[in-house]
Amino acid sequence: MNDGDATPHSFPEVPPVTNWSWRKTIVIIALAYAAHLAMVFLLGTPKTVPPRAVTNVPVFHIAAADNALAQFTDPTLFALPHASDFPPGVWVQPPAVPAAVGGYDEPPAFLGLNPADLGSAFSAFMRTNRFAQTRTDLKPSPQLAAPAITIESALPQSSSWQLAGPLAERKLHRTITAPDIAWNDVLAPSRLQLLVDAGGHVLSAIVLETCGSDAADQTALNLARNLQFAPAPAAMFGQINFYWHTVPTAAP
Repeated sequence: MNDGDATPHSFPEVPPVTNWSWRKTIVIIALAYAAHLAMVFLLGTPKTVPPRAVTNVPVFHIAAADNALAQFTDPTLFALPHASDFPPGVWVQPPAVPAAVGGYDEPPAFLGLNPADLGSAFSAFMRTNRFAQTRTDLKPSPQLAAPAITIESALPQSSSWQLAGPLAERKLHRTITAPDIAWNDVLAPSRLQLLVDAGGHVLSAIVLETCGSDAADQTALNLARNLQFAPAPAAMFGQINFYWHTVPTAAP
């Protein structure tokens, strides 16, 4: 609107607002419900539901008394004997005995008895058998027992020898056997000192203690020189002792 224009501007008229009445709403809902029911009854056809077949239904039967499965309900089936078990079924049945047919016309024949034969079997048994007689000794004599004493000789029965010192642990490649010495008395041991080289050979043998017999000492020296030891890193000293067993010399 211009300031020079005195004519007022006119606006269009607004139509009045009209609201739904509650009667009209109820009528519309009733008509919709009636139309729905009419369509259900007109268009829908009744259908019969077929029954479902029954399968896998437990069936109970009354078992007879002689049923084998019914016997397993007995708690004493394996603990007590039963009439249907195998052994009683075999033992209880008596054997069939055929009836006797006909009679016996022969009169009974009795065995003859000779009085002279009475006791003949027992007499023959006593003649051919000998029984040990048991003697009743009410006061037996005491049995004396003497201890068995075995007296062994304290002296050796053969000559022997023994190594001592470092040579006792050294292995031998060749050994010797000490002979018996003909002497009428006891001899003391012959003690010798040995020197063995690295190769195991006896370099020297010296008598440290004589036994009292020059022949025995010389025998000991000859035997000691024949020893052969195992090789060793160095030479070593040792000792050998001869224990003599003497035998009596022949009478002149």
